[in-house]
Amino acid sequence: MLNTLSGRFLALTTIFVMLAEVLIFVPSVARYRVDYLTDRLERAQIASLALLADDMLSSELERELLENAEVYNVVLRRDEMRQLVLSSPIPEPISDTYDMRETSAVILIRDAMVRLFTPGSQVIRVIGAPVRDAGLLIEVTMETGPLRASMLDYGLRILILSAVISAFTALLLFGAVRVVLVRPIEGVVEYMQRYAAAPEDARGIITPRAGVRELREAEEALRKMQTELTQALRQKERLAQLGGAVAKVSHDLRNILTSAQLFTDRIEASEDPLVRRMAPKLVNSITRAVSLCESTLAFGRAEEPAPTLTVTPLAEIVGDVVDGEILAAGTELVRFDIDVPGLMSLRADPEQMYRVLLNLVRNARQAIEATRREGCVTISGAETDTCWTIDISDTGPGLPAKARNNLFTAFTGGARKGGSGLGLAIAAELVRGHGGTLALVDTGPKGTRFRITLPKGDGTVQLAAVG
Repeated sequence: MLNTLSGRFLALTTIFVMLAEVLIFVPSVARYRVDYLTDRLERAQIASLALLADDMLSSELERELLENAEVYNVVLRRDEMRQLVLSSPIPEPISDTYDMRETSAVILIRDAMVRLFTPGSQVIRVIGAPVRDAGLLIEVTMETGPLRASMLDYGLRILILSAVISAFTALLLFGAVRVVLVRPIEGVVEYMQRYAAAPEDARGIITPRAGVRELREAEEALRKMQTELTQALRQKERLAQLGGAVAKVSHDLRNILTSAQLFTDRIEASEDPLVRRMAPKLVNSITRAVSLCESTLAFGRAEEPAPTLTVTPLAEIVGDVVDGEILAAGTELVRFDIDVPGLMSLRADPEQMYRVLLNLVRNARQAIEATRREGCVTISGAETDTCWTIDISDTGPGLPAKARNNLFTAFTGGARKGGSGLGLAIAAELVRGHGGTLALVDTGPKGTRFRITLPKGDGTVQLAAVG
């Protein structure tokens, strides 16, 4: 029970109430001791006045007066004269003297606690002021045994009463907490569990009902979150369905376009001047469509497989990429410059790293070809004690602002007209799978530079400031 909110609240309430009662108990016992001693002084004063009224009282009557007052001796000072009015044998020497006329509350509490926790019985002297100014002072000697027994009895009654009050108060607070806090919280938890079991079911969305402002705000925040999440899940499901449909369409369209691409080879051999002039444009359009279909199918996979890390010479991967791009270019406008140390090797998946470099180098080549001016694509590599870096730069026109804002976002980060933006999105995902980063270092009218950073250790490389 103590591991529940209401159970702990019950225990804390009991403890705090008992602590408050203890703070009340100490001064109450001290007050009781003062009243007890004052009562004995008053009884002694009455007994002494009876003796003063009649000097011929017998010794038996004096003893009865002392027993009734529960004291051994009574000393009364009147008119600057100190007079032993009543006396009887004292069983032991006087241990302490207490003056009740001018004593601070701290001293009274201290004396009460000392007496309460001191076992046995002692003889003490108590001095006080007579009632109704019947003298200057009155002094008695008395035994502390009855005083301590009476204090213990009084304290026990207070403790029992405190325990009853604490238990009753704790039960009331326990019930209040259950009604005001625990039940509404349990209701929120129930809604959360129901929603987690079926997030698409709108009936699982909480309806705020709490009367406590803080709980009401929590319920409203939960309802807003559940509503937004339900909408996001529905949108995600629709996008997944749309993605599946697009993948199927892209697959079939790619096959159709591949067949059309074969027919264009024969069209290029036509002797008709108009056909020969339009054929290259048709071929380029079909080629771009095939590339878009292939990229869409690649991006539509559930996830890229985890990279198989092996030690691979970087120069070999770069050489394969450049050889393929030289054949694809079919023009002398683009020049490729490789600046990779011959002994530089990466711990990477060679196939995935080939795809990353192919995307970046192809984008750089196409950027230069779009200007219809000569340019250069440079691939350089370097390494430090902690990482490998690969830079791919070109002398193209730079990236437009729209492309920079959505650089690695699929279908929105295309840097060239007709591009889908899938290449950079896939490349960035593959690099992240290696624990590295793909970043745009700089871009402008003089060209663009991307940097791949791969860690040498197991940790993730932190993106450094580049410029």
